[in-house]
Amino acid sequence: MHLAAHYLAAAGISFLDKKDDDSHTNLGLSRGTGRLQTHPLSSNGDILSLDYTDFSLRWDAQNNSSIFPLNGATHAQVLTWLQETSKTILNRDYTYKFHYNLPYPISPDFTFELLSEKRLKELLDLRILAQSTLEEILAVYRLESSIRIWPHHFDTGAYAKVNDRFAIGFGLAIPDTLCTTHYFYISGYEGHDAISTTGFAQLSFGEWKDNGFKGGLLPASAIGQLKAVTFLKEAINSYKIGSKTQF
Repeated sequence: MHLAAHYLAAAGISFLDKKDDDSHTNLGLSRGTGRLQTHPLSSNGDILSLDYTDFSLRWDAQNNSSIFPLNGATHAQVLTWLQETSKTILNRDYTYKFHYNLPYPISPDFTFELLSEKRLKELLDLRILAQSTLEEILAVYRLESSIRIWPHHFDTGAYAKVNDRFAIGFGLAIPDTLCTTHYFYISGYEGHDAISTTGFAQLSFGEWKDNGFKGGLLPASAIGQLKAVTFLKEAINSYKIGSKTQF
């Protein structure tokens, strides 16, 4: 799914104005349809989506929709469909080219295979949990931030400035060297520097890290929105005390 999401990121690079923070490549989640979606790619609102419910790519245009099933398709076949469809719908060239390294190698004969519909639904449920949790935190603390999926690390994240010197970044990350499962994370920043968590109060759920990654971490396996929200609230409270910031 991380590799498949990069077809959407490449569409952003191909058709949208470049943003210094790379936000033209990021994606949104449509909970109602179970799809990751690009920003609108044209003035007509054309959108390229990755559908968790049927493991497909979908191009929705003003008067035309095209669906490409990924199961059994090679990377080369996907690119052919994307290039032909973008030429037909937008009359523009789709290019699969990045200014950063892809997370995994991919060759023309790489073949997508759906091994478990159950696991795919679990991944969608995690995205929905993250979206709902982050929305609640933003509302509770009256913070302003978009909630987007960043293709570089495939995390669902939000970043909010609390005042001129303090900000927090938080979200849901995929398994990596910090945690072998999906996990919620939060970090506080003064300027561009992550705030040390040394001396912070112990969390009811999750733990503090201060070596390399500075922030809180909560494995997302077998938890619901209540635990996730509690984790983020307690973490934010620790940052409030440590930075003497008013929310």
